[in-house]
Amino acid sequence: MTRERPALRLSQGASATRVLGIGSTQPDRVVTNEDLSRTMDTTDQWIRERVGIIERRFAAKDELLVDMAVTAGAKALADAGADPSEVDTVIVPNCTMPSPIPNAAGQVADRIGIKAAGAFDLNAACAGFCYGLGVASDLIRAGSADKVLVIGAEKLTDVVDPTDRANAIIFADAAGAALVGPSTEPGIGPVAWGSAGDLVDTIYMREHRYIHQEGQSVFRWATTQIAPIALRAVELAGLEPSDVDVLIPHQANLRIVEAIAKRLRAKGAREDMVVADDIIYSGNTSSASIPLALDHMRAAGTVRTGDVVLMIGFGAGLSYAGQVIICP
Repeated sequence: MTRERPALRLSQGASATRVLGIGSTQPDRVVTNEDLSRTMDTTDQWIRERVGIIERRFAAKDELLVDMAVTAGAKALADAGADPSEVDTVIVPNCTMPSPIPNAAGQVADRIGIKAAGAFDLNAACAGFCYGLGVASDLIRAGSADKVLVIGAEKLTDVVDPTDRANAIIFADAAGAALVGPSTEPGIGPVAWGSAGDLVDTIYMREHRYIHQEGQSVFRWATTQIAPIALRAVELAGLEPSDVDVLIPHQANLRIVEAIAKRLRAKGAREDMVVADDIIYSGNTSSASIPLALDHMRAAGTVRTGDVVLMIGFGAGLSYAGQVIICP
């Protein structure tokens, strides 16, 4: 006799989610192109022409990734008007924690005052924030969480050879955060994500210590393959390219950012679509770059509450993601 199977009791999750608040932080130390030219064979003109960066921020030796994540996360809570007791899950996308144990998320949660939180790190490198936001949204929609704090944080100066002009001119340190919660109307679209494991030789840790990347290979991949991911994210959100008010690609290289924007405009995005260029004064901060740019742009008034924001994260082709949100 066949046993009748019981019906699965699903959690009563929210039908939609949104970003409730954002926050970010950068170290105090500003490092200009002229500063770098004193320690390596480079010039201000050479750096501007190749990557578009004028200055970046470097953390002090005793300033940790966790320290920056705590500051950014606390700012996101304050921006949302939320108390730490309302948060039940903390996700810290990063690829530069000096040790995998203990993770950053548990330490960050405790220091902010979020007790007994579900806490985990997520490593999708430069796509990490979009991955984290997608996971946070789905956790809430499934009923596994109520409010989730997502903090992209990196201390890239720990993993960059200061004499390597191909990489030392690009990377910097920062953290950016978003508090995600339930909503009566959709404020976070589905994440369009993927990976290209066949490109593992384009970026890796040299001698298990320093980042190495094949710059030209990464550039070609990003400028040709990322725009379709962005268009897929727009489609999943039920929108058209012309609906996008603000484009925030991962701040990898200004030439890459401009190339992606050009391809999207060729597919119907508006000419007046605002494009993030935070890399000029912040450098490449990997998983922190998208929330950092969003926070800076909102403070400057170039992105406003209610704007449709298209975010695109990508890291040398190994992980990539696109997502649409409504700016809080």
